[in-house]
Amino acid sequence: MSVCPICGMGITERLGIHLQETHGEEALRREVLQAKQSGLPDVDIGARYGISFRSLERLVTEATGANVSLLAPPKRITHWQPKNFRLETTTVWSFKQRGNWATHDGRYRGNWSPYIPRNLILRYSRPGEVVLDPFVGGGTTAVEAKLLGRRCIARDINPKAVEMTLANLDFTPPASLLNGLTVYEPDVKVGDARDLWDIDSGSVDLICAHPPYAGIIGYSTAVDGDLSQLSYEDYLNAMHAVATECFRVLKYGRHCAVLIGDTRWKKQVVPIGFQVIRLFLNVGFRLKELIIKRQHNCKTTGFWYENSIKWNFLLLAHEYLPVFEKPIVPVVTESRGFWPVPLSQVVRIERVRESTREKLETTTVWRFPPERVSAEIRRNLLARFAPQDGSIAEIRLGGVDGEVNASSGSPCSVTLVRFPNDGRSWTEPEVGRYVATLKRLADAVTVALPRNATLVIETQDVRVNGYVQPLALLAYEALREQTALRLREIVIVVPEGAERQPSDESLTLVHRYLLVFAYSG
Repeated sequence: MSVCPICGMGITERLGIHLQETHGEEALRREVLQAKQSGLPDVDIGARYGISFRSLERLVTEATGANVSLLAPPKRITHWQPKNFRLETTTVWSFKQRGNWATHDGRYRGNWSPYIPRNLILRYSRPGEVVLDPFVGGGTTAVEAKLLGRRCIARDINPKAVEMTLANLDFTPPASLLNGLTVYEPDVKVGDARDLWDIDSGSVDLICAHPPYAGIIGYSTAVDGDLSQLSYEDYLNAMHAVATECFRVLKYGRHCAVLIGDTRWKKQVVPIGFQVIRLFLNVGFRLKELIIKRQHNCKTTGFWYENSIKWNFLLLAHEYLPVFEKPIVPVVTESRGFWPVPLSQVVRIERVRESTREKLETTTVWRFPPERVSAEIRRNLLARFAPQDGSIAEIRLGGVDGEVNASSGSPCSVTLVRFPNDGRSWTEPEVGRYVATLKRLADAVTVALPRNATLVIETQDVRVNGYVQPLALLAYEALREQTALRLREIVIVVPEGAERQPSDESLTLVHRYLLVFAYSG
């Protein structure tokens, strides 16, 4: 940003103050809204009137009652369904185009792609069944439910969101589209997802929820109970109430999907996604799927690339889409112990080196050719967290070749604990023993780590008896008890060209995680 040589302020900030002084705050507000109404891009509005994107966002939200990117009315329908649509069959969903069929558009900031509720509705419900969206926003889920012949209950705490949803539902699908399906008009009302008092217990077949993320996008300025305005702690308390209500209204054996993402505070990742998943598990849900939703609005070149390297942070480019099931049989927690062999017999350490000359990854989603995944992981970790050291200590669970003796020789700045990806079929007790072993390993390794070292846990979800065991979440919960470790990054690693498998009951697990901890001992 250009800086004024006299006062040291940013030029746009200085311009905004000058315009307020000469035109008055109300006049500036009117001019900005008129520019927004005319379709002038946000970046041009900021340059012309000297206001930040956050200020523009708040001004529009105050004026309209909702955080919208466009002030234009709903668009004219040009086509009714996506072209060449296929159900997603893996655990990584990626939609480069948001989707603009029917009345779908991106006016409501942060609303999810219509491909998401379409996939969920088709996979987890049948025509005529009830789909609930307790955070309906601009109406994406309600529109899809209407197009797909489902009954829909839509609630939002913001009256303006309800108004927008009703406007987007003002259409009649052509008979040729329906293939004999009945069209049901959604039940859209103002409501609070924390208290769904007007919905009977056990009456909903599928829940599709995209709640706001704490402190990231503000969806209103004067609506009491808006979760986007809450502090982090209050937000988690509110989401516990949401999880409880979702569990109550859902039928046994049916599913609840929640799209949630992380945020960042002072260069450290704040794992909102893991925390919310834990809240839903704690009220009694089981995890049927844990899907990664890739984001495509992250710029990875130029300004962002340079700053990602300079300040050593990754752009958040993933969200979590857990699909929970309300089990017919209550969840019983298995006892957890260590793997039945000493730690020194399940690991081996080796030092490896990789060239760091090639361009680095700058987002939290890393995609590599399958044959290069391990090498590219090492290369990026070395370049970011051990540029002077040049080597990385790898600990491989499952080997019997050596002992953990991190104090022998000079310790590496980066220690990578590899996942035992040996194709095994896991059991509930094995999951507990794996997590307990990770905790023991972290306790042993951190004793000898140099100050400001990096500990990386590579792990992936596994399926046990038809349900997903979220090993990354469990590993994070085990290691956060280590006060000297601070979670710095969560990276999703995806092999390029992961094959789409035939669409059956379960999705193909294709992604793995890197939990990057900074050691401050």
